[in-house]
Amino acid sequence: MSDETAPAPSAQPIMLRSAENGVQAGGSFYEQIGGRPTFERLVHAFYRGVADDEVLRPMYPEADLGPAEQRLLMFLEQYWGGPTTYSEQRGHPRLRMRHAPFTVNPDARDRWLAHMRAALDDLALPPLQDATLWAYLERAAHAMVNTFEA
Repeated sequence: MSDETAPAPSAQPIMLRSAENGVQAGGSFYEQIGGRPTFERLVHAFYRGVADDEVLRPMYPEADLGPAEQRLLMFLEQYWGGPTTYSEQRGHPRLRMRHAPFTVNPDARDRWLAHMRAALDDLALPPLQDATLWAYLERAAHAMVNTFEA
């Protein structure tokens, strides 16, 4: 058989799958970065910073930051494809409504982001996962600003 009579190679394009049968290839982002242990490390490191922050700490009425830590952990887990415990226990997140009683100005936002950036750096995630998580955290922090007064 000569090259002229050989069947033509398939003209099918190579496809990269992000999902198969409705399931994300490689698992959810939550699974990709290590699931609950990763989010526990992130949130715990974040609240270590908040504990000593003169602007942010007063926003947490509990004497112990444990309940706030648990709420953020459940929220982030659910948002990124983990358990839906947050909604089961607390209902819809309604982030802006839940933060409305607090003065969330650019200084508070920037402090929140600084503590979260340090916590995220402690995880040493691969660059794509780090950038993905950080982009969300930045958007969320900017959306929570409810005043430009000190």
